[in-house]
Amino acid sequence: MPGTNLTRDEARERARLLDVDSYAVQLDLRSALGETGVFRSRTTLRFRCAEPGADSFADLLAPKVHRVTLNGRELDPAEVFDGSRVALPGLAAENELVVDADCAYSHTGEGLHRFVDPVDGEVYLYTQYEPADARRVFANFEQPDLKAPFSFTVTTPGHWEAFSNSATGGDPVRNEDSSLTWIFSPTPRISTYITAVAAGPYHVDRDSWSRELPDGRLLEIPLGALCRKSLAQYFDSDEIFTVTKQGLDFFHDEFDYPYPFGKYDQAFVPEYNIGAMENPGLVTFREEYIYRSKVTEAAYEGRANVILHEMAHMWFGDLVTMQWWDDLWLKESFADFMGAFSQVEATKYQAGWITFANRRKAWAYRQDQLPTTHPITADIRDLEDAKLNFDGITYAKGASVLKQLVAYAGRDAFLEGARRYFKRHAFGNTTLDDLLAVLAETSGRGTEAMAEWSRAWLQTAGVNALTPELTVDAEGRITDFAVLQEAAEEQPTLRPHRIGIGCYDLVEDGRLVRSARVEVDVQAAARTSVPDLVGKPRPALVLVNDDDLTYCKIRFDAESLDTLRASLGDIEDPLARALCWSAVWNMTRDGLMPARDYLDLLLRFAGRETDIGVLQQLHVQAQLTLEQYVAPEGREAAAQALAEGALNELRAAAPGGDHQLTWARFFAKTAHSEEDLRLVSGLLAGTARIDGLDVDQELRWALLAALVVGGAAGDAELTAELARDNTASGKRLETAARASAPTAEAKAEAWRLVVETDELPNALVEAEIAGFQQSSQRGLVAPYAEPYFEVLEKVWAERSIEIALRIVKGLYPYLVDSDATLTRTDEWLTEHADAAPALRRLVRECRDDLARALRAQACDAR
Repeated sequence: MPGTNLTRDEARERARLLDVDSYAVQLDLRSALGETGVFRSRTTLRFRCAEPGADSFADLLAPKVHRVTLNGRELDPAEVFDGSRVALPGLAAENELVVDADCAYSHTGEGLHRFVDPVDGEVYLYTQYEPADARRVFANFEQPDLKAPFSFTVTTPGHWEAFSNSATGGDPVRNEDSSLTWIFSPTPRISTYITAVAAGPYHVDRDSWSRELPDGRLLEIPLGALCRKSLAQYFDSDEIFTVTKQGLDFFHDEFDYPYPFGKYDQAFVPEYNIGAMENPGLVTFREEYIYRSKVTEAAYEGRANVILHEMAHMWFGDLVTMQWWDDLWLKESFADFMGAFSQVEATKYQAGWITFANRRKAWAYRQDQLPTTHPITADIRDLEDAKLNFDGITYAKGASVLKQLVAYAGRDAFLEGARRYFKRHAFGNTTLDDLLAVLAETSGRGTEAMAEWSRAWLQTAGVNALTPELTVDAEGRITDFAVLQEAAEEQPTLRPHRIGIGCYDLVEDGRLVRSARVEVDVQAAARTSVPDLVGKPRPALVLVNDDDLTYCKIRFDAESLDTLRASLGDIEDPLARALCWSAVWNMTRDGLMPARDYLDLLLRFAGRETDIGVLQQLHVQAQLTLEQYVAPEGREAAAQALAEGALNELRAAAPGGDHQLTWARFFAKTAHSEEDLRLVSGLLAGTARIDGLDVDQELRWALLAALVVGGAAGDAELTAELARDNTASGKRLETAARASAPTAEAKAEAWRLVVETDELPNALVEAEIAGFQQSSQRGLVAPYAEPYFEVLEKVWAERSIEIALRIVKGLYPYLVDSDATLTRTDEWLTEHADAAPALRRLVRECRDDLARALRAQACDAR
């Protein structure tokens, strides 16, 4: 057997042979209260085979298999189970497979994750499978196009509650040992990767949603919201239910297909690897969305977006599922787009498209300029490829392209296409062609036009840059206007774009406001004339892609760039302002604007930014700029300027508001002089005060982390703070801070725990890595550059893919920013040409980020 990495060809062949009728899965989770590390899993799988007598296989990752029975025939586990697959020889037309195994609890967030709450010692379990970890919990056919109904039976300790995709048929059965057995109703036909189980003494809040359907029936959906008991005091389930109901209203109005999965539970779980997962009936979220301390409005907006993103998946992904991971975008791009779309249309969070333009698209632009970029419809050869394609292209670029599609085809045509898509393919699997077929019907543009649009936008990679070109007569009127389109040499496709072009002028009170706007179709050519602007006065600022209709990098003519340098913070419209911030950030990354010029813009104008989400993103980008793009000789002065600017804005911000909190956190990140650290220490101790600033627990950790990085606090202070906040969050923050200490011993211990042992759970691996890499400690991490390359293949071979991904990306020696590190990376790639393609892809991406940083530093040094 080839092993754990299922290929597309193997999946196609298995799908050709098999149709699955049902799963019955029995899980005995009573062992979770002990330290055995395993639980009993018994699966009965009924399926048909198109070619009786053929051989196939089932998937299972388990430390031990007790019994395998195929059509009543006992198979020797030692002969048919190789650790990841169960061989199925000589299949009949109709088959029943029974697999009885010991499966392992996970501490990496893959499969059935086990967590012990440090607050009260309670144990919590939950599953996470995407793309292919259901096989860690029960035997199955682990591919999205072999759908089936699932019936789960779960036995738990007596004080626990169990949850799954469906509701139980009644009360749990009390067993002789006081344990409980929960029998869940069969699901509709779904894929393995979206099945789910959670179990433990969860705190549960309940609500409901209902509406009358067009045929007169009443649709009632029970709602649940779950978290650990120790977080219940912070759990704002009322707000979560409000957004949930608003989303259900919106999607039922727009999709015209009733929610098909019965109940709608949302579980906020510990040590979660991702943001959330769209398991129908039991959506899981990282519990960091429960806020223990004060957060900004942007945090609540972000959580609402995630709730709506996952809800959109109930239709895009769960009801209708991609056939194979090539078309992952069919669910993720749509959910990303619908998250922002529904948020703005249905909730109080009206900055959704601003956040999308400034934050989500920054992710896409970065990903799309890597040497490993790929079309939105990707070539996914196997599961390792699939794991790496949950990226900025599949999510944010795909969503951006859908926004362009709405501009191209029209909102009504787009939504009518979605309605037909759901009805035509409900509980089935689809490819790109299925979507294009309904859009060709509803858009009125025809099959060939939609195919041409798809070839340009979905089947080619790379991002275009759009630049205004204009000439002006002696009276200041435009005599010629065109949009220039460029593409990278490696990805030369020029595309059609539907864009707005905004003309902005200064008014008497200093605001920069839009004075004119035209909407045009940019051709798939290097130059597109725009006659509608000829004869108009030359504006102070020309903004191509006004209103963010398309996916492109925005460039400026010289006069517009001068206007931005003088007046970026004066742009009245928050979306236009966000687009300009995004544009100058892309120019900085591309080596077209010196890094210190970008920081100067930020220091002069960020304090006037009204959108808190944009401000937080500017702070992230400022730190990255200082760390990677500023020339080495300018780092110290730039760092001091950032710290001084942050403190000035902190003192000037309205007391108790979001901006004050955001600047306080940024000051903690940038503080490094003795004077800065004295103030940080005083704020932590309560001997210094800034009016209105509440130094709550999360901010205490941020301030203490600054002191540790600066060498002004250490083990004693960290131990005392953890005693004060002995929670999962506290442990994670303490771990990161301890690894960030400016000592060789701290780095050695972090390296040992992450690389040389497998004892840490995923959340603490992430924390150790975050603490290890500190911009001010380049000399301390430099000795680990060569060991990094030496352990890469061992890490990839021995660790789970989730942990390996974090190590390969997180420990790359990007702070050893020199040509020598590029050369060493190239040597590794040459010497390891046969390494796993997914591993090579990650290393190539790390190399490209470093090469980009060096180019930006060269620009900044000029």
